[in-house]
Amino acid sequence: MTACGRAVVMIGFMGAGKSSAARSAAEKLGTEAVDVDRVIEQRLGKPIVRVFSEDGERAFREAEERITLELLNRFGPGVLALGGGAVASPRVQEALVDHLVVWIDVDVETAWERSQGTGRPLARERVAFGRLFEGREPLYAQLADVVVPGERSQAMATVLDALQGLPAGRSSGAVPGTKLLWAAGASGDYPAYVGPRLLSSGFWPHTGSGRRFLVTDGNVGRLYGEKVAPLAARVAIMPGEQSKTIAHAEIVWTELARAGMTRHDLVVALGGGVVGDLAGFCAATFQRGVRHIQVPTSLVAQVDSAYGGKTGVDLPEAKNYVGAYHQPIAVIADCDALATLPAAELAAGYAEVVKAALIAGGELWEQVRAGADPAAPEVIAACVRTKLRIVAKDERDRGVRQVLNLGHTVGHAIEAVTGYATYRHGEAVALGLLAALRLSGQDQLRAEAADLFAARGLPVTLDGADPDAVVMATARDKKRVGEGPVPFVLLNAPGQPLAGCAVPARELLAAVRELAG
Repeated sequence: MTACGRAVVMIGFMGAGKSSAARSAAEKLGTEAVDVDRVIEQRLGKPIVRVFSEDGERAFREAEERITLELLNRFGPGVLALGGGAVASPRVQEALVDHLVVWIDVDVETAWERSQGTGRPLARERVAFGRLFEGREPLYAQLADVVVPGERSQAMATVLDALQGLPAGRSSGAVPGTKLLWAAGASGDYPAYVGPRLLSSGFWPHTGSGRRFLVTDGNVGRLYGEKVAPLAARVAIMPGEQSKTIAHAEIVWTELARAGMTRHDLVVALGGGVVGDLAGFCAATFQRGVRHIQVPTSLVAQVDSAYGGKTGVDLPEAKNYVGAYHQPIAVIADCDALATLPAAELAAGYAEVVKAALIAGGELWEQVRAGADPAAPEVIAACVRTKLRIVAKDERDRGVRQVLNLGHTVGHAIEAVTGYATYRHGEAVALGLLAALRLSGQDQLRAEAADLFAARGLPVTLDGADPDAVVMATARDKKRVGEGPVPFVLLNAPGQPLAGCAVPARELLAAVRELAG
């Protein structure tokens, strides 16, 4: 991982835990960890806070760039922790290309809390601190090969193990452009790999021993089944949401049992959201739980459903009513697999991209509204990062994770009312998002979203479903608690979702009827 003179370089905002991560990685690699800020202080003979006050920020930035470049250019296999603002230098950005860059990701509130009382000159005023955070975050995302949550900054040994078989630098190796996003959760962590040519390169994550049992659909299996070989057995289902049932789960369980699968082996879920949900559910329940790997091949799955551990099947009465939380041990999202998707399937996935962008706000929303390619690896990675950040805080959907259901309450109701046969999941979510934005009072944002959907061929009007029946179906949404109404996720603004919102019945009916024209 650090051969040929490459270093492991930690980047991230102040208070993220870069120094801790550097020490953790250095211990794993048996090398030294160097904190660049400490080197700067030694060279200049005074603390950074005095450099700012006595010489000014410009003088500090010049010294920071010079010393950072010197260390990057001469540093052998070792670990560097860069200052939070070092990546703003174009020369530093260029020098990072041949190193393994690890972004220690932390939210702005945690960064602010950790920075108080430290004397950091740029952590004195909260509003300016927030603006600085927002300005630097896109740079970290662009430069990083690996993204690790700040709460896992001292667990770099496991993260580095997950890099086995991947190239260390973005300019070399068999799979350039691949990012590893570390998923942290209460029930277990796992690596998510996002990038091109992951399947064609023969890459497979380090998962220990155990045979691979493939669950896929007939279409995807023909295209990519051999890419995840060697296989102990294959189980194929019919494509489409109508295969996501208990009856099909029984078929999968039976085929796994007949093939001799044991708890030592693993299920490989190769396909879109239906395959991922069904195969994950079967893995969660077969012999009371076996390991599984998600290999998503649709845009819906690559940006959303393959991550977070939600697995399940549908009932005629409601979507995803039977299931389990069962985290994968890895996710392999090969963006090149999207090239074989039918246009309608790619469009359906776009709805989940818009949903993620509305939840995240900031740079991702600006990219999406400007027409960014939803299948671009950097867009997919940003959507995944948004979801993983939320799931890390609330794995079991008891609080903040519910914001990921933006647009899904009405969307799931539309799917159920139409028998899961009229609308693809993403198409129903697009309609659900329009309803949610109307209920949020975001009329201008609703119009903008409708234009984005229409440009991608997604429906913006509801056909073939009675609006009153859709509203009645929302009452069976799985988020409902007790006898009260189902809570909705609304949006104050991009980046400001609100979960648990009460919506008057008349307003809900009006929003759904508006979809019907």
